[in-house]
Amino acid sequence: MMKFLGIDLGWRSQPTGLCCLEWREDKLHLLNLERLEAIADVLLWVDYSAPAEASAVIAVDAPTLIPNATGMRLPDRLTHKHFGRYHAGCYPANLGLPFAERTVAFGLSLEARGFAHAPVLAAQQSGRYQIEVFPHPAMIHLFGLPQILKYKKGKLSDRRLELLKLRQHILQDLTQLEPSLFVPDATLVPEIPTKGTEMKAVEDQLDALICAYVAAHWWYWGLERNLVLGDRETGYIVIPTLLPKGSTQAHMDC
Repeated sequence: MMKFLGIDLGWRSQPTGLCCLEWREDKLHLLNLERLEAIADVLLWVDYSAPAEASAVIAVDAPTLIPNATGMRLPDRLTHKHFGRYHAGCYPANLGLPFAERTVAFGLSLEARGFAHAPVLAAQQSGRYQIEVFPHPAMIHLFGLPQILKYKKGKLSDRRLELLKLRQHILQDLTQLEPSLFVPDATLVPEIPTKGTEMKAVEDQLDALICAYVAAHWWYWGLERNLVLGDRETGYIVIPTLLPKGSTQAHMDC
C-alpha cells in the first residue's frame, strides 16, 4: 500500500492545505482533505497519515532545499525559462528571505521522519520520499492549459471562476489520466464558496490535492513522464508531463 501526501505549505504563518491519497485497486483514492494552522499540527497529520515504516511520497509546494544565500535558485530560474510563457514562473527563494527558515526546517522535519529527498526515483519504488512541487506548471501539463488558472490574485468573482475551472479539471481530467484519481462522490472535492476567507481555505485544499497527485505521478512513472528542474544540490522541482520518454527532456538542469 502506498500513500501520497500533498502539502500546500504556508510559507510564513499562513495555514497549510493538506491532502492524502492512497493507491489501491489500481486507483488513487482520496482519503483526506484538510487545512491546518500550526506546523506542529501539520507534522502530526503527516505522522497519522503515513506512520513510521509506511511507504509514502510527500509533495511539498514550498522551497525545502535552499542552498543559495541570495538571488534565485536554479529550479526557480528554470520555471521561468520553460514555463514563463504560461505565466508559471515561481517565486524566487534564497536564505535571506523571511520564509526560508520555516520552509527549510519543514523539509528537515520530514527527513527526520525518514522521508528522503527524491529528485531521482525508480518507477513504483517503495519507501519514504519527499519532493518539491509547484502546482501551476503541473496543471499546465496535466490539463493542457494555454496559461495558468489565475485564482491567486484579482477580483473575488474572477478568482472564483478560475477555482471552479480547477475543480472541474480535477474531477474530469485527473480521473481519466494514468494513474487515475477515483472520486466516487463529487462532494468529496469541496464546492467553491463565494466568501473570500472560505474560498482561500478551499483553494489551499485543492492545491494540496494537485500536490498529492504529482507525488503519485512521480512514483508511478518516474522520469519517463516527469520533468525534474534542478537537483539535490541546487534544489529541484518535479513537474509531471503526459509525454512519454524520448518525446520531451526528462531532466532540465541548464
